Amino acid sequence: MYFDVAGVEVSPWLPPLVGFAISLFTSMGGVSGAFLLLPFQVSVLGFTSPAVSATNQVFNVVATPSGIYRYLREGRMVWPLAWVIVAGTLPGVALGALLRIALLPGARDFKLFVAAVLLYIGLQLGRDILSRGRRSEGPPQNATVVPARIPSRIAYRYGGELFTANRWGVFALALIVGVIGGAYGIGGGAIIAPFLVSLFALPVHTVAGAALLGTLVTSVAGVAFYHFIAPVFPDMAVAPDWGLGLLFGLGGAAGMYSGARLQRYVPARTLKLLLVVCLVGPAVGYVYEFFVGK
Repeated sequence: MYFDVAGVEVSPWLPPLVGFAISLFTSMGGVSGAFLLLPFQVSVLGFTSPAVSATNQVFNVVATPSGIYRYLREGRMVWPLAWVIVAGTLPGVALGALLRIALLPGARDFKLFVAAVLLYIGLQLGRDILSRGRRSEGPPQNATVVPARIPSRIAYRYGGELFTANRWGVFALALIVGVIGGAYGIGGGAIIAPFLVSLFALPVHTVAGAALLGTLVTSVAGVAFYHFIAPVFPDMAVAPDWGLGLLFGLGGAAGMYSGARLQRYVPARTLKLLLVVCLVGPAVGYVYEFFVGK
């Protein structure tokens, strides 16, 4: 099957399979899987124009609702955290999209940008794993989120333990992450979960639902932005490849639902380690490619 915008020919079964495989475990950590899907599109499919960022966000729009539904059903959605993430990342996504089009249109420079993002997140998670050592993490499997009221802070109880975070601190982080996510094409909330875990010490089992909700809202905005700004750049592929994005998203929807359902049975340390491996691998490859060159 040939996809005009992407300019690639792919078997129709491959995008759903890749979307499912990636999302199955990344959704457990509150990451949509788009940050790994983009390297696949760039390096394997050869889809390198700015339209790949928009297509990645189509994947988020289609795939994330199933994971969000599962976290809602299990009582593990932290609503105050979700709304702060949305408020911070939404304006950042538009700015990030402009950054991608204006400053990072070339494949080589964009790959280096992708590598920097992946490495930073991977190092943050790796540091968190090492600092916590081998002690047991995580509440009982049937634990649910219970709201708590503390002025100027996001607060909730989970598994009998109180967790808090400064609202303005989370908002500032969300704004910065939104810019990165908008340029990367992964939505504003798609990479905020690792930061919430490593910088604010929030449990990975509770930030996942809020991060996915932020990803959904900001990805809808991102797709719309790329779609409507495309006529301004007639000589550049900017609008999403809807067919390719939908195929990736269908597999991702099944993977996210399955991952959200399995998450409570997987230790937090294991989730973080899996994410670190998948972050650092593509990043090292892109850095090597940038400096050594093809």
